Amino acid sequence: MKKYIYIGIVFLLVINQVYSQDSTAVVKEKDVPVIAPFESGILIDNQTCVIPPAKTLEFLIQHRFGTVEKGIENIYGIYSSANIRLGLNYSIMDNLMVGYGLTRTKMISDFQIKYNVLQQTRRNDVPVAVTLYGNMGINGQSEDVFKGAGEDSSYSFSNRLSYFGQVIVGRKFCDWFTLQATASFTHFNKVAEDMDHDRIGIGFNGRLKFSPQSSFLFQFDVPLKIEGITEQNNFDDMNHPDPNLAIGYELSTGTHVFQIFVSNTDGIVPQEIYAFNQADWKQIKYWRFGFVMTRLWGF
Repeated sequence: MKKYIYIGIVFLLVINQVYSQDSTAVVKEKDVPVIAPFESGILIDNQTCVIPPAKTLEFLIQHRFGTVEKGIENIYGIYSSANIRLGLNYSIMDNLMVGYGLTRTKMISDFQIKYNVLQQTRRNDVPVAVTLYGNMGINGQSEDVFKGAGEDSSYSFSNRLSYFGQVIVGRKFCDWFTLQATASFTHFNKVAEDMDHDRIGIGFNGRLKFSPQSSFLFQFDVPLKIEGITEQNNFDDMNHPDPNLAIGYELSTGTHVFQIFVSNTDGIVPQEIYAFNQADWKQIKYWRFGFVMTRLWGF
């Protein structure tokens, strides 16, 4: 009897060992997100799919010089009037960031949030990154700016508010090339009578990395002309906003990122760019230099 018990125990041990080996063979290695599709959460004017790790504080300086129109007279706009935004972002989780910024032109305070819905993975189980971004802007100018004539002469705090929402879809195609496409919606509570409150836009941006620390950057943001959502009767005669084109160079050192670029808009807050840019990118006189600096601290 004992002999049969021993044989049974040995048989069970062998079966268990074979099953364990088979189970190990079919277990797939866990897919993980791709490394650094971008070096920063911002690319010139646009958000990227990158959110710093949880408990990271990010400080940003976004700066626009004047146009190059006057040439050497004001050092191609460097000594002309400038626009600047200072901002702070904090990563609550690895895929959730909130932030605040203040822009000099119109003294716009913006409160923003960014959330990574999907992250592209190395084995391509998830082939793209999908990110949602939104902000609310508060125009800090005098009340007189918001008062019109006649029945439109009243003022309300809500006149100061503007909103921007964006879906970002991006893919890192290889170690040196990442591309994003965006779709956005802009709304201003108060605009001039000959303007629309709402604006839909699309955009494309990306980077070409040519060294461990250096990249070439590009972006093209297009406010769409959609007659179906206009509030104006003379749609064809409206002064529609112009696209925003920018090209630049990026230097990254890990905790610091520095971007220098040329673009054709003086706006920094995205809803201002999509709604009010009147500088034709095809005319060199409207181009201007700018830079972005970021610094990260972990807590």
